[in-house]
This record gives sequence, C-alpha cells and structure tokens, in this order.
Amino acid sequence: MTVRIGTRASKLALTQTQQTADLLAAVGGFTVELVHIRTEGDVLKGSLSQMGGTGVFVAALRDALLRDECDVAVHSLKDLPTGPAAGLVLAATPPRVDVRDVLCARDGLKLADLPKGARVGTGSPRRAAQLRAVRPDLDIVDIRGNVDTRLGRVPGLTGNITDAVVDGKSGDLDAVILAAAGLERIGRLDTVTEYLETDVMLPAAGQGSLAIECRTADAPARAGSADESQGALAQALAAVDDQDTRLAVTAERALLARLEAGCAAPVGAYAYRKGSMLHLEAVVCAVDGTATVRDRRATDGLTEVGATLLGIELAEVLLAAGAGDIADLTAS
Repeated sequence: MTVRIGTRASKLALTQTQQTADLLAAVGGFTVELVHIRTEGDVLKGSLSQMGGTGVFVAALRDALLRDECDVAVHSLKDLPTGPAAGLVLAATPPRVDVRDVLCARDGLKLADLPKGARVGTGSPRRAAQLRAVRPDLDIVDIRGNVDTRLGRVPGLTGNITDAVVDGKSGDLDAVILAAAGLERIGRLDTVTEYLETDVMLPAAGQGSLAIECRTADAPARAGSADESQGALAQALAAVDDQDTRLAVTAERALLARLEAGCAAPVGAYAYRKGSMLHLEAVVCAVDGTATVRDRRATDGLTEVGATLLGIELAEVLLAAGAGDIADLTAS
C-alpha cells in the first residue's frame, strides 16, 4: 500500500510534509509518496492579504484530494479556512510546536532595541497591528516570499547568501517577524534574536500546528460521524492525532468563525490546556495599532463541543467590547 501525500513545493511545506509522511508511515506500516501541488499562493504576486489571504495556499490541495490525485494533504493549520470543505475532513492534528512569533533582526537586536524608524518586514496584518501597538515608531514593510527570502532581507543573519543591499530583495530591512515553528522545521532558529511572548504578540489561530486533511470516506472514526474508515490510513491518522492540540485549535478556529474574521483581519488567538482546563486568549487590533480589544476565558469542557463553545463565548465578549468597531473583521 502506498499513501499519496499532497503538498506545496516550498522548502517549508516539503519539510513539514516529509516529517508528517515519515510519522504516518512509521505508525501505519505503509509506504508514502509526496505529490507536489502548485497553488495560487505560489504563483500570484503582490500582498498576500490582497489576494485572498492564506486560503490561496489551500484550495489547490483540496481540489487534488477531491480529484483523487492524493490521499491526504498536509497544511499549516493557520492557512486553513474555518468553514467546512464538502467531502473533506480535518483528520489529524499532530502535536503542536512553538506557537510564538519571533524577531529576526540585524546585529542581534531585540524589539525594544530597534531604533526609531527601523524597517520591519511582515506580510501579516495581525503581526503588523500588534507590532504597531507596542512600537508605533517603527516602519512596517509588507513583504512576501518564502522563509529564506524573508530572512535574506535582513543583513548579517546566519545562512543568508548575501548581505548586498537591494531594495525589495536583500539586506534592506532591519528585521522581519516570522513564526518560530517554520524556522524550527527548516533548521533556521539560529536567526532568531528574540522570541515574542504571547503577552506582546498573540499568534494566528492554529499557528504551530499542522492539519492533515483527507476525504471524508477515508477518515478515522470520530464521534457522530457516519462516514468513516477502519483501513490502515485511517488508523494511522487516528494514531498521530493529538487531542490537546485538537482542542486548542478547535477553540481558536471557533472564535475566528464567530467573529467572521477574514484572512486579513488583525486577530490573534491562543488556546492551551492546563490541567483540567482549556484556556483561550484572543485580541482584535486596529490595523494602525491604536486600539485593541483583548480578553480571555477558560472551560473545563474538554471536548470538541466544549472547545467550540469556548471560542464562541470569547468571540461574543470581544464583539461586545467593540471589536467590530476597531477592525474590519471581514477583511480578506
């Protein structure tokens, strides 16, 4: 038996998909084959938020699944739209890694050390808004490209090919903000000059998590599901699914769904289990960083229903506090 695993062809996507493939093969006892799928996000140029947000990385992989060109698809979970996809199911969420965003700056600088007017690159409205909230004096630059390309914009970082200053290409920024998880997966944590704790910058919903999608008929048995499989793939997917991760991302994604937050909305959310409680904290920011609404809630309902209700409850709290007035939550 060979399981075909769909993936984008970027360095980060290939790395995290290969790691997932190796895990599935080890527990499932089958061979795996990576199927490269080109997505609109890999082809289109310009601001990510202006071309449909992270969802542009998902559609082609989902289409490939539905056309039976692959058996499962591996996504960064933060790229996955919150709405259901007909015929597909989020079959497994492997254990989450570091959720934090990180600063990668020239000369080993930390956020507080960056000079006034320093140019900091990010393609995320969420990161940009939270960054402006704590350092309104910085010049936030919208950037695109893979992880290595973004790191190449900062002179002196370990592993960069050149430090030549070419505007828009290399050496022209003082720092960039990236996800710790992505840098860890491709072995470039040595470029990090500061880990931004969640009290400074809440991550995107699902950050640090992977999502393994498959066709509904191939999914492992789940409570309330009429369509399920007991085959080797389904058993492997069930084995790699981490319940605490699933509860956390379920709460975060339920919050986004209730807020009706689009891909470009400046919303951060982080849920985690501690003992018998599931905690969720979230923030909605004005794009210019001048206003924020932030709150947290917890539940002892350690089920997907309980996690979903937690996300909805906190979303209602944020909306009641004016979240919809300070940010365009439908931005995409």
